[in-house]
Amino acid sequence: MLRREAFRLPRHPASVGFARYRVRQHLASWGHASNDEMTERVVLLASELAANVVRHGPILEREFELAVTARADGSCFIAVSDESPTQPVLHDVPTGDDEKGRGLHLVDQLAQTWGVRPRGRHGKTVWALVRHPRPHTVAGLQKPCR
Repeated sequence: MLRREAFRLPRHPASVGFARYRVRQHLASWGHASNDEMTERVVLLASELAANVVRHGPILEREFELAVTARADGSCFIAVSDESPTQPVLHDVPTGDDEKGRGLHLVDQLAQTWGVRPRGRHGKTVWALVRHPRPHTVAGLQKPCR
């Protein structure tokens, strides 16, 4: 792990936009351009995972945690933790008329891999890994994501 930023957000629709802002801000401070492919993927995944907590999280849950980790191999790891033990399910591909069900398909398409880690009676963490599309190399060695 090279750098990790974690923050708690209220379970409120406005938190989704704020999550995008904070993740973009953190990536910029680590040297990622605001409109590069890596930044856009990580921001969109963080937004989708946060939106899922806001939409489907427990009624009494007040906050959730979002963490972004820039790893030494140039990849970024996004994790969103909530108090619900209910695991997200990737359903059949939604049709054009479906109003819901696209979020996890988007996560599945954008992330190198993703999954769910149970936290016992403290809910779960949904995570996604994004690899840098063009790993940086210096003298044949990979340069870490800043």
